[in-house]
Amino acid sequence: MRGLTLRHIAEVCGGIYAGREEDLDREITAVTTDSRQAEPGGLFAAIRGERADGHDYIPSVFEKGALAVLSERELPDAAGNYIQVASTIGALGSIAGYYLRQLQIPVVGITGSVGKTSTKEMIAAVLAQKYHVLWTAGNFNNALGLPLTVFRLREEHEIAVLEMGINHFGEMHALAQIARPDTCVITNIGECHLEFLGDRDGVLRAKSEIFDYLRPDGCVILNGDDDKLAALTEVKGIRPVFFGTDKKNAVYADHIEKDGLNGISCLIHTGQGEFTARIPMPGIHMVLNALAGTAVGLHYGLTLQEIRAGIESLRPVTGRFNTVRTELLTIIDDCYNANPMSMKGSLGVLQDAPGRKVAVLGDMGELGPDEVQIHRGVGTYAGGLDIDCCICVGPLCRSMADGIRSVNQKMQVLHFDNLEGFLEKLPELVHRGDTVLVKASHFMHFEKLVERLKKM
Repeated sequence: MRGLTLRHIAEVCGGIYAGREEDLDREITAVTTDSRQAEPGGLFAAIRGERADGHDYIPSVFEKGALAVLSERELPDAAGNYIQVASTIGALGSIAGYYLRQLQIPVVGITGSVGKTSTKEMIAAVLAQKYHVLWTAGNFNNALGLPLTVFRLREEHEIAVLEMGINHFGEMHALAQIARPDTCVITNIGECHLEFLGDRDGVLRAKSEIFDYLRPDGCVILNGDDDKLAALTEVKGIRPVFFGTDKKNAVYADHIEKDGLNGISCLIHTGQGEFTARIPMPGIHMVLNALAGTAVGLHYGLTLQEIRAGIESLRPVTGRFNTVRTELLTIIDDCYNANPMSMKGSLGVLQDAPGRKVAVLGDMGELGPDEVQIHRGVGTYAGGLDIDCCICVGPLCRSMADGIRSVNQKMQVLHFDNLEGFLEKLPELVHRGDTVLVKASHFMHFEKLVERLKKM
């Protein structure tokens, strides 16, 4: 890995090196926090977690031939080289930032309240038509996940697409310091992490920290349909490029046509011409993702034909509006996470599904003191949709069920205090031919429900 000698690693993270002097100028081959993935010549970072402490696995890592270990403890009996640091996660961030600067490749940084992952996948699919791209795997988008993504970069990569997620003030500043993006993309500003960020203005301030380390000649790409983002007419002297469904945006879409759960098509307009694209995933949010991908593609010199090919090559990610068809059911697996904006969006797409439409919705987290009213508000929204059955799971979702009933007495509405109680009744509640949307915050563990549905 270019420039990542043990000497440089110790210097950039302020660590204390203990080990063989002759190894100081050797470059590591890989970085991992999983002892099972340790390899000869690699660096193992010992992380203290809730369930396990990586320091306990250091002996086995040395047995596998690791060149060195990052440790928060002094290791008097270490069987190999180690670098003692105050914080392993903090050290990984410093090392990742240094490594990324050695590679000198463009970085696209993506954040926002909703749609970061699907937008990241779209942008990567577009850029891959011209470049060798590395992009964030899954949701590796925080203080640990971002460095681990950066460490996957190799000499052959020509551009990095990095998702950046936060829930507190200051966190985005730290991530931006690692990534130092050439291009910043913000998807939207919604009611997310209000427990820590207060309101949408707070969310905007926190997300806007991505601009702290934007390069002077960088590019800013924003959702112009979002009222908070549309107000950002200048960022560090840079005029943003706006995308959206309104014609006022530099990149916009019209002639939008839905094809149920098979996808959605639209006509995309740009300053270089227009083209029709069929997006292989449903929902108006996917049109916005395609527009973001178009804006990024144009910035990096792709032709309209290459951009369209990238959009149409997109594939779903497990847990992120992934449609699974079994002999009995059509399952919309959108269970990775949820907030009011994303839940409303998913419910809107469910309306276009075939058969009996069933929404299984779980509690949403980090919404602050208004969490009960917010859940009820999602319920009143759901009550106005063409959905046959809504099953609400979790203590907060009782308010969601009440919200549905307040506006719609015809819809079948059920509430369960917990997932286990619902799973006991599951065979009685879904039927052959149903389309079932599964949506909740990650702590509800609705992936268990998806697996159960697949086996029915």
